[in-house]
Amino acid sequence: MDKKIATNFFERVYKIARQIPAGKVTTYGAIANFLGSPKSARMVGWALNASKNDMSIPAHRVVNKAGLLSGKVHFQGINLMQQLLENEGVIIKDNKIQDLDNYLWKPELFSENL
Repeated sequence: MDKKIATNFFERVYKIARQIPAGKVTTYGAIANFLGSPKSARMVGWALNASKNDMSIPAHRVVNKAGLLSGKVHFQGINLMQQLLENEGVIIKDNKIQDLDNYLWKPELFSENL
């Protein structure tokens, strides 16, 4: 993939991730769909992993479609992603968000042009 295209995609992912409210989560696939690239959920994950030194991007609020904390291996410390979410009031059991629909934020709610 062209580096310029990838950089632009990553920046668009970051713009959306910054809008996820505390105590809410979204999925890699929801972000990819919103960006018009429904088969790019994995690339959304790559973008978020690449952002780990940018504290303005709440990557911990993005989970897989089943609510699993699949990105937790990219956080410093094995439980940091879970701790960050629990500090925001998200209930997690067995590495999975309980009642995902209750915590789900949809990127469609993000109205700013990308």
